[in-house]
Amino acid sequence: MDKLSISGLVIAVLAIYLGFMIDGGAVVSLLELPAFIIVFGGTMGAVMLQSSQSQFFHAMSLLKWIVIAPKYDVEQGIESVVTWAEKARESGFLSLEHIAEEENDFFINKGLNLLVDGVEVDNLRVSLELDLDLYREHNLRSAHVFESMGGYSPTIGILGAVLGLIHAMSNLADPQLLGQGIATAFVATIYGVGFANLIYLPIANKIKAIVHQQTMYREMMTEGLVAIAIAENPHAIENKLSAFRLEQ
Repeated sequence: MDKLSISGLVIAVLAIYLGFMIDGGAVVSLLELPAFIIVFGGTMGAVMLQSSQSQFFHAMSLLKWIVIAPKYDVEQGIESVVTWAEKARESGFLSLEHIAEEENDFFINKGLNLLVDGVEVDNLRVSLELDLDLYREHNLRSAHVFESMGGYSPTIGILGAVLGLIHAMSNLADPQLLGQGIATAFVATIYGVGFANLIYLPIANKIKAIVHQQTMYREMMTEGLVAIAIAENPHAIENKLSAFRLEQ
């Protein structure tokens, strides 16, 4: 579980809540269902309109990363590459076949299978880098879905505010309805700005950070697999990959 993400959201919400309470505000006044429907529904609709179906649902599937982020152990990765290099040096590339069968990461699985198949070094690098580029681009487009939500939300919050004021102005003779319309107007603006800056944009940046971590790890594994393919010394491979420890 990513405790930092959860703690950050809790701290942000509590800080706003406590500040509002200290200033004498009532939390109930922030609970406006019409404002929520306008802002949340409008934002989702706008993003669904601009996105392809596959990209939208892939972005939603990445929400689990906010709670349970994928982990990549650089140290373990380096140890694995060195072990594979030693094994390949002693028994040949075919000795890596059973290791590839047990590998769950599709990227590393493919790299090991290419080694076993005796693919040329240049083709090995090109194939892995192409997979890496496409994977990174696919996930960054998903992060862009949440960035777009962060852009639309404040504007739709203003739209909700205008609608609330229109409703309020049409009920000047009824103080109760007038107050309800004004409340919806201001709360819609709060929802728009709050959702964007406390939820949507942080989620987008979190996904980007995780994608960057994944990319660096797989770049390291690519360098390791290419080094094995050209029969570099295992100790030299370890020294080469040690630079990636800075990215942990």
